[in-house]
Amino acid sequence: MAEPSWQELLRLRLAERNNNESAFAPVIEQYRRLAQQTKLLKERNATLLRAVGSVKGSPGLSSAGEDNPVRAAYLSSLETQISSLRDELANLYKTQGQNAQRLLSMNETLREKEELSRIDSENLRKARDEIVSLRRKVDQHAELMSEKDRTVQVNFLSINCQAQANSHSPDQILHDEISTSLLELSQVEERNQILAKDNAKLLQRWLDAKQVEANRMNEANEFYENMRTRHENVLSWRENSEGVSSSAPVSPDPTRSGKETASPESQAETRKTGPMPQAVPGVNLTPNG
Repeated sequence: MAEPSWQELLRLRLAERNNNESAFAPVIEQYRRLAQQTKLLKERNATLLRAVGSVKGSPGLSSAGEDNPVRAAYLSSLETQISSLRDELANLYKTQGQNAQRLLSMNETLREKEELSRIDSENLRKARDEIVSLRRKVDQHAELMSEKDRTVQVNFLSINCQAQANSHSPDQILHDEISTSLLELSQVEERNQILAKDNAKLLQRWLDAKQVEANRMNEANEFYENMRTRHENVLSWRENSEGVSSSAPVSPDPTRSGKETASPESQAETRKTGPMPQAVPGVNLTPNG
């Protein structure tokens, strides 16, 4: 049975509201991440500025190796960034697991829907066969009724002729019997027409119900295709990230080779600004970081 118009209108408006509310969800998420990263960068810059101020306040610490406050501050900021990236990766793995679980449940639901669709198709085929047989019976019944009508008319004419030859009292009796027979025949025809209309209404209601179920099945299939595409995208992103991490070059130790091969000018520059920070493999810094 088809859904009422007000329910369909309400469903469409709710779907439109959900689409409007979730339209800017990715942008909001990106801005949130950007604000978080900006906060981390500001904290790191403040730490570095405090470390530089402490170095300027005590020039004797600028030439120290491991006790350089700038290096310690930069390393702490890098460790903070690495921990945040690890947390984000853990969240991504958790989301991937949830998506995989939902994908399994959707596969199970899809199998159940396919089974229900097969059963409905079988019922639809049986119903169509029954409709064909019932229509055939109705046609046969109509032919039988028409044959009976012709027989009644012939009998009526013959009885009328005989009644004209006989007295008036038998004529009246026969006329009443014929009228009764015609009235019963009209009632039977009217009942057949009512049954035919009821059969057509039931068939239309059943077809409407199956159309609604087919629409819901199409929505479930579309949701399943969307989830499978997202799952494939997550897997491809994971493979690409693992490939980038395995192919990243190992940077040399600046504390050893830099002191051995650097020129006097670079050593003087190092004393002023401090040693360059090490490149952490596997970490993708932004242009601000």
